[in-house]
Order: sequence, then C-alpha cells, then structure tokens
Amino acid sequence: MSADNPTPPNELTPPAARRSVRRGPWIFLVLAVVLLAVWQWLATRQQSEMAGRLAAAETAAKENRDARAQLLEQIATLQTRLGTAETRLAEFETRGEALQGLYDDMTRGREEASLLEVEQAITLAAQQLQLAGNVSVAVLALQAADSRLARLDRPLYLPLRAALAKDLARLNSLSFVDVPGLSLRLEEIVSAVDKLPLIALGRPGEVTSSADEVPVVRSWWQQAGHEIWQEVKGLVRIQRFDQSDQPLLAPGQSFFLRENLKLRLLNARLALLARDHATFRNELTAAQGWLKRYFAADDKAVKAALASLQQLLASDLSVALPTLNDSHAALRDLRNRKEKR
Repeated sequence: MSADNPTPPNELTPPAARRSVRRGPWIFLVLAVVLLAVWQWLATRQQSEMAGRLAAAETAAKENRDARAQLLEQIATLQTRLGTAETRLAEFETRGEALQGLYDDMTRGREEASLLEVEQAITLAAQQLQLAGNVSVAVLALQAADSRLARLDRPLYLPLRAALAKDLARLNSLSFVDVPGLSLRLEEIVSAVDKLPLIALGRPGEVTSSADEVPVVRSWWQQAGHEIWQEVKGLVRIQRFDQSDQPLLAPGQSFFLRENLKLRLLNARLALLARDHATFRNELTAAQGWLKRYFAADDKAVKAALASLQQLLASDLSVALPTLNDSHAALRDLRNRKEKR
C-alpha cells in the first residue's frame, strides 16, 4: 500500500482496540451507577442521622420545655412565697419599730427615774449637811447616786459622776463627828433628869405620928401647951449640910428646876445639830453647873450624867462642812443638755 491510498480505520484498528472502545461506555455507566448508589447510601445515612438528631433535639427541646415549665412554676411558687415573706418582713419591721419605740420609751423612762433618784440623793445629802451636820448619811447618799449613774453606763453622765467624786473626796477628808451618837446621849440625859435625886428641899413635909405611939392622957392645959409647942417646932427646922452654901428648894420648885434643865439640854441638842459650837458648850456648861449645884453628886445616876456631859463638852463641833455646789451645778448642766436634744 502506498501513501496515496490510506487504509480505512476499521481495517487499520486492531481487535483489542476495538473491544476497549466498545467497553468504555459500559464502564462509565457502571461507575456512575456505583457512585449513584454510594451517594444514595450516604444521603440516606445522613438523612437517618439528621432524623435521629432532630428526634433527639425535639426530645431535648421537649425536656427543656418541661423543665422550663417546672422552673417557671417553681419561680411562681417562690415569688408567692417571697411576697408572703416580704409581707411578714414588713409586719416584723413594723412590730420591730414599735418594740424599739417602746424600748426607747422605757429606756428614757428608766433614765428619767434614775436621774430623779440621783437628784433626790444629792438633795438629801445637802439637807443632812446643812440641817443635821450628818456627814456619814451625806456620804452614803452621794455614793448611792454615783452607783445609780454607774449602772446607766453612759458617757453623758461622766461630768456629774466627776462632780460627785469631788464632793465625796471633800466629805471623806473631814474629821469625823458622831452627831447622831452625841444627840442620842443628850436624849438619854434628858430622859434621866426626872429620876435624878435633888440635894435637899427647903421645907420639909409634915411629920406624921407613928402608928405605934401610945397616946398620953393629959389635962386640958397640958394638952393645949403640947399643941402650941408642936406648932412652934413646925415653924423652924435645923438641918446640917457639909457645904454651907447649898441651895434650898421648896417642893414646888423642883419641877421647874428639872424642866429648865431639860430645856438647857434640848438647846444643846439643837446647837449640836446646827453645828453651833459656842451655844453647845454654853448650854452644856450651864446644865453641868445645875447638876452639881442642885442634885446629889454622890448618886450614881448623877455621876453618870455629869460624866456624859463632860465627854460631850470635849467634842469639837467646829468643823467647816462643805457644800455640794459642784454636784448641783453638774446636775443642772445635765438637765439643760437633755432638754436641748
């Protein structure tokens, strides 16, 4: 064969090549079917998985919805309970405010009562110092006032407590004079005055005849002379005393003597309470002189009265008692501060 006469394709293609050409479309078709089957399987599998996931999601969503519903119900219940609790809390707050008001009123009332007691104690102490000169009672009253303030335990009362401490220090530094004890001793002497025996009476009592005396039978002129002699004897009495200047008292004068002696002793008692040392000594000296002049000095009761008067005369009443001006001023300042609040 020459180049000018080409060979037909069928004649030139070998048999193997012609078979491969005929198999090519079928291979593609098989591959396409296989791919389609694989894709269908994958798609079905994916759809199944998606369906499962959707079902699980729906189940979870349903559970969430149920849980949300339960949660909302619980929230509603809690809100109801919270509202009830708030209402009760408001009631409790109202009651608490009322109780606090009552407590404040009680506290103020207790403080006012305590301040009144403190004021009364300070007034009592001042009266005991001014009227009776009783330092011990005044000290006890001021100590009671300070104890009352200490129980209140508030800084507001510290200035008053400081003033009370100063007044207590001044009172405790004084020399002790037992005014109540001295007053009681004077009262004992006054009570014993009516029982003290006098030295003598200026006029004796009438002499009564003895019951055992045997009557004597006399004539009329002897009887008349005897009666005249008895009358003359009754007009004059001779009595001997160890001291020539002893006073003689008529029976009616002894009453006035005893009463005047009591007055002297009572005046001395008043001077004692008033801390009037000069009058106290003058009255006791006069009473002592009367006891020695008109009463039996050898009697035990008279001796005891004279000894008591001598001891009373030895007492020194000339102690200058302090005033409680600091405590009164501090109490007034405290009252003013409380009124300004």
